[in-house]
Amino acid sequence: MKFFAPERSTRTAMQLSPVAAGCALFVTALANPAYAQQASTTSATEAPMTSVTVTGIRRGIEDAISVKKDATSIVEAISAEDIGKLPDASIAESIARLPGLAAQRVAGRAQAISVRGLSPDFATTLLNGREQVSTGDNRGVEFDQYPSELLSGVTIYKTPDASLVGQGLSGTLDMQTVRPLNFAKRTVSMNLRGEKNSLGSLASTDGKGDRFSVSYIDQFLNRTLGVAIGFAHMDSPVVAYETGIYEPWKKAAGGNGIAAGTTLTEGIKALGRSGYNRRDGLMGVIQYRPNKQWTSMLDVYASRTKHEDTANQFEVSLTGNGGSAPMFATNVTTDNGALASGTINNAYPLVRGMYTKRQDDIRALGWNNELRMDGWSLVADVSWSKAKRDETQLESNTQLGIANVAGNLDSVNLDFNSGDFSRLAPGKSYADPSQLYVRGTIYGSGYGKTPYVVDELKSAKLVANINATGALENWFSGFDVGVNHSDRSKNKAQPEGAINLISGPFTVDPSLQYAPVGLGFAGVGNIPAWNVPGVVSKYMSFAPSATLSYLTSKNWEVNEKVTTGFAKANIDHDFGAVTMRGNVGVQVQHTKQSSDSKYWDNTAPEGQQVKPVHDGKSYNDWLPSLNLAFGLDNEQTIRVAMAKQIARPRVDQLRSALDFGVSDNTLKPGASGGNAQLDPWRAKAFDLSYEKYFGKKAYLAAAFFYKKLDTYIFTQTQVYDFSNYIPGTKANTPFGDYKAPYNGNGGSMKGVELSGSLPLNMLTPVLDGFGVIASATYTDSAITIEDPDGSIGTNIPLPGLSKRTTNVTVYYEKGGFETRLSQRKRSDFVGEIGNFAAERSLRYVVGESILDLQVGYTFQDGPMKNLGFVVQANNLRNAAYETYNGSRNQQLEYQKYGRTVLVGVNYKF
Repeated sequence: MKFFAPERSTRTAMQLSPVAAGCALFVTALANPAYAQQASTTSATEAPMTSVTVTGIRRGIEDAISVKKDATSIVEAISAEDIGKLPDASIAESIARLPGLAAQRVAGRAQAISVRGLSPDFATTLLNGREQVSTGDNRGVEFDQYPSELLSGVTIYKTPDASLVGQGLSGTLDMQTVRPLNFAKRTVSMNLRGEKNSLGSLASTDGKGDRFSVSYIDQFLNRTLGVAIGFAHMDSPVVAYETGIYEPWKKAAGGNGIAAGTTLTEGIKALGRSGYNRRDGLMGVIQYRPNKQWTSMLDVYASRTKHEDTANQFEVSLTGNGGSAPMFATNVTTDNGALASGTINNAYPLVRGMYTKRQDDIRALGWNNELRMDGWSLVADVSWSKAKRDETQLESNTQLGIANVAGNLDSVNLDFNSGDFSRLAPGKSYADPSQLYVRGTIYGSGYGKTPYVVDELKSAKLVANINATGALENWFSGFDVGVNHSDRSKNKAQPEGAINLISGPFTVDPSLQYAPVGLGFAGVGNIPAWNVPGVVSKYMSFAPSATLSYLTSKNWEVNEKVTTGFAKANIDHDFGAVTMRGNVGVQVQHTKQSSDSKYWDNTAPEGQQVKPVHDGKSYNDWLPSLNLAFGLDNEQTIRVAMAKQIARPRVDQLRSALDFGVSDNTLKPGASGGNAQLDPWRAKAFDLSYEKYFGKKAYLAAAFFYKKLDTYIFTQTQVYDFSNYIPGTKANTPFGDYKAPYNGNGGSMKGVELSGSLPLNMLTPVLDGFGVIASATYTDSAITIEDPDGSIGTNIPLPGLSKRTTNVTVYYEKGGFETRLSQRKRSDFVGEIGNFAAERSLRYVVGESILDLQVGYTFQDGPMKNLGFVVQANNLRNAAYETYNGSRNQQLEYQKYGRTVLVGVNYKF
């Protein structure tokens, strides 16, 4: 009986064959000139001039194709079908369908985006052209905090130009809100959807939710003033069944029934997770254009995301039970040297409540002014954004009885069964809450954390655009010269502490209990579930502190000031029938970074052990870039791009925080922590792309990219001079080992991307209304890294790199009917996951295939014109999220989040 076995057999369904079939259709269209002729506009003598309004799926596709076709850089784009109608529930899901991009799921939601096989650290996210702050510990934006209903589109720059400020090394993702004066008239759009998770109710949630959005766009003062405002609300249930182990897998020393050298885990757990995600987003734009010379635009964005969940879990330590009875194993079997099954005797299982509450607030404000005069223009832009994260993590631990006595010990049958957690079956029942006591366990009675993050960014930009004149007009259309200054500060505090009993052990009051959680999938049966904050408040004491000896390094501030100057020449030249567009330029960056934190000095007098530490540096980078687009006959384009690129280090790597100590044996100092002296990742890039267009209805593209990373940032242990830290200590030398991020040698990576979009009526009128969008990407890298924790090994692939990613969308749209079936698929990769200590750790993530379905109908005329109904099913096959240690038989996590069904109505007038 495999854990979730019935659905694992579907993993191979819909492999590359849909992509291959789609590409075959594109090649057929390309090879037959008749199709290209059908796509071209007929002359006035052949047919009368008509006006056709394209709506729905095709409008979004055609707008995105136009962006890609007209760009001078190599870009990908998504565009809303209509205001408030991007096709996916999450903007991250929409982005992940683009060629060369892939999403990493967090808690069942697409959240982090990898561009061209590099982790999210290498990409930068903009909103209306301005760099965005993040509520995480790093720079990476959590895309599920940006409602898709409030965005008009996203452009991904795979190659930069000199004027693109805030550019990333792997790519730059620019999210855009609407421009109200681009609309011909007043527009109001409303969407309402109800949500249901297939896993149903669990503990504190009924598995139901809802989404609502409304957008209003209007023009005033003879179309010189435009206003847009939008609001989006989401209330989504958190429902999940999971199993996991204590990380990492280790080699057994031998004894107690397990042979020496056996790879095993030190603990295992099964849980049900329940709660909610609630998000409110607000977007506003005021655009003022009193004449052709001056345009002023103010845009604001705000969102508040609240997440709350409780993991009710059954957990067994395999190394100790807190008592005198020795633990031992029987009936042990192994799989390729790793523990596969067995019985653990004299175990003392825990039933735990693990509670997380998090609130994220994002505020962004930008003011842009453009002045156009004869032959030149001037653009001034100022912006401010701020993100806050306020989090609470609590746990309370129960066990049978008020003490570890022989009658409370249990025998637990384990069966890992080829990497799948099949059973975690205890011999006793843990369903009766009156028999489970909150008490001191091997993990205490409880523990809590209250992390807090603030990220603030201010920037100002001034750009002059000058038209080319005289002989320069033969080669250039104009020149851009500008400067941008940004000032960013990010700080994190993480108070922690034990949650202690006020009096003796106790059972949870029935008024604080939820419905029992069934863990039958893991062989456990029912376990109690309870309101963890209520229990802590009523029976326990919690006083978190940020100044304990082991916590000082978890509190830090990083400041970063970047001044960017750039000059760019816009190329526009014809070589007979061949046109050449593009740009050449250079960007100069001056970066000043610093960090303030603290360290613990146990040699100092009581109350003075916490000492400040400050570090930082400045550096300059010259970043030349070239983009050329050669226009050939029959709407063919060949693009060539070259650039030097950088990605600034992760913010948490730049912290000056460190854990310092002196060895009692060697009297040598040592520490681990961050490094405020880091240089950025630096790379050279080359891109080549071929694109064939059929008007704006269809396209076919093939691209090759190569990146030579001159530097990479690795966590290493190096000799360090601790002269500033050792006065008054017992150290006999100032030199010792310091484990921290350091700059090291990089390597090369390359990849191939195939993509296209085709309405199938270009092949035959019989398929009118049908269409397909498909892409396939292969990425390879010679760069390997070492896991800084050593948990999953050495020479591991770059985090975020899936060798193969594919995306297929098949759609039908006609007469108001809209149907689309989408699949995004990626191969195994190394992911960066938050671990139990709320720190980033590396894990292998099993490649996944996510299938989504959407069906809708919109009335085309009559009294219900523009009223639409829609049904969506996300994660249609309930695909699991799995991680492993480096070998599939050493699984770390297995999580099922269910399929989500949304039923709704939308209306525009």
